[in-house]
Formats: sequence, structure tokens, C-alpha cells
Amino acid sequence: MSLITQALSIGYTPPRKPAIVVAQGLDLCVQAGELTCLIGRNGIGKSTLMRTLAGIQKPLAGSVLLDDSNIHSLSVTEIAKKVAIVLTEPIAHSQMTGQELVALGRHPYTDWAGRLSERDMAQVEWAIDAVDAGHLAKLPISEMSDGSRQRLLIARALAQETDLILLDEPTAFLDVISRAEMMSLLSRLAKTTQRAILLSTHDLDLALRMGDVLWVMQKGLIHVGAPEDLALSGVLGDVFQSAQVRFNTHTMRFEFAGDGAPIRVMGAGLVYEITCHALIRAGFLVRDDGHMTVIIEGTDDSPVWRIGETTHHSIYALLKTIQASA
Repeated sequence: MSLITQALSIGYTPPRKPAIVVAQGLDLCVQAGELTCLIGRNGIGKSTLMRTLAGIQKPLAGSVLLDDSNIHSLSVTEIAKKVAIVLTEPIAHSQMTGQELVALGRHPYTDWAGRLSERDMAQVEWAIDAVDAGHLAKLPISEMSDGSRQRLLIARALAQETDLILLDEPTAFLDVISRAEMMSLLSRLAKTTQRAILLSTHDLDLALRMGDVLWVMQKGLIHVGAPEDLALSGVLGDVFQSAQVRFNTHTMRFEFAGDGAPIRVMGAGLVYEITCHALIRAGFLVRDDGHMTVIIEGTDDSPVWRIGETTHHSIYALLKTIQASA
């Protein structure tokens, strides 16, 4: 299976008004066995692109090809056998059990009465096991957390037996741990099932850690590459940097762009890294030419921070002293 776009232009055509172009000239490809993450600033057009790739919205120009067939030449059932879509809308009929929700993924294959065959049920059971949701199968959806429901929606997409899965903000409304677990699950499923998985997300750090390929959407265009390639090229810094945030290429992380006094930190290991993190969080700059020097002594289990003749036994106390003298 392949999804390819050729000279694709996306946007809107308001009644009796010129078309509004969001992006154009897009030649994109989603590969089997890879997790591709679509990222970009709010309002840049990520949802428009996802709807166009799913066949929900027509392109302004160009084409979206599924196995060499234009997606807009296919019937709804034909598309459903090739692409599974996971959205963030609330689930209707919340008294369904987890198994019943996953079984909805077999709809493109059932008869007019929606009867499930033995093969359908086997696919449903496999999908539930694939996302480690066996304990959720008999529970009502209404009694589940957002993370559990999202896990079952992914199982529904797997049960649909498509080679391509599109997800729009799958980690929205999830807590930190659940977001990390969800991205890890999707990365694993892409590789173990050899499906092509494309998701849009605002979780930049998780996209950098888990994505095989990034689509970084900027005004009118999309940059494509491995996270490390886009970091080295400066794309990530250019697209997301602001007066308050900057991209640190060395650590592959986004940081607050402090404008406070430069501080020199002397030390090594975990305590050194955590100390630098705390200073940056507090708005200071960590540089070798800092006007103030923090010396880390002691051990990882019992660290001591020294500024001149003053010693501190916690980062909280250290920051208070630096802030008072800055």
C-alpha cells in the first residue's frame, strides 16, 4: 500500500470568492512500517491536510493516490478498506462495550445486517490484543478513561484491516503518561504490523522522540525528513522559535528562551544537567562566560551547590540566592 500526493494544493473555495490556498505543490509519501508525525503551528492547516488525505475534503489541485488510484474516484466502502481514520470527537452510544466499539471497524466487510463472521471476530480479538486492551473488552465505554477509549479507537482502526491509519491529534485530552504510552504504542504498531501510520500532533517533544519521519508544516509548504535531519537543517528552529521558545539542536528539545543573566555552571553528570535545566527554566542563560559561577560538589545522592563562599543543599535555595542577586 502506498499513499502519494502529486502536486497537491489544499485549501478552501468559499462561495463566489477566490480559493484560499493553505499549501501547494505538495509531493508527499507515507511509507509502510513508519510512524509519520505532522507538526506545525496552530492554524497552519494540519487538519485541512489530514481531511484532504482522508478523502473527506477535495484538493484545490493535484491528487491523492492510494495504490495508484485517485482517492476521490473511490467509493466510501473502497476508501474504508484502504484507510482507517481516528478522530478526537466524543464517542456516541457510550454504553457500548470496548469489544463492540472495536467491532465497528469491521463494517466495510459485513453484510447489510452488519453480521460478524468468525473471521471478523478473530480480527476484532487480534486488534484488541494488539493494543493490550483485553481488560477493556467487556467494559462500557462510559466507564473508561480518555486514554482507554483512545486505545480502543486504535484497535478499531486495526480491526478495519487497512494498510494506512490516519490519526488527528490522538494524544489530545490525555495526561502526560498516557500521551507517552500512546505514541509508544503507535510507533510499535507501525513496525510490528507494517502499517503506514500518519498522525497530526502538538506534542513536539514526543514527535521528535518517536516519529520516524516528520512533516513540518510551514506557511504554504511542508518540510519532510527524519527529526535529526530537520534539526540539523535548521527547519525546527526556524518554524517553532519565538521570543519565548527556542529549539536546542544539541539536546533535540525545545527550551524557554531566557533573557536573564548568564550563569556559569561547573560540574558533571545528572546533577549538572538538572541544575542547568532549573536555571534555564528560571530564565537564566547557562554560558561559560557567565557573570556568576555555580560549582557543584558532593555526590549525586548528596549534592552541594556553591556560589563563592555560600553553599546550598537544594536547587530551590540556589535559585532563590541567584534571583536575589541578579
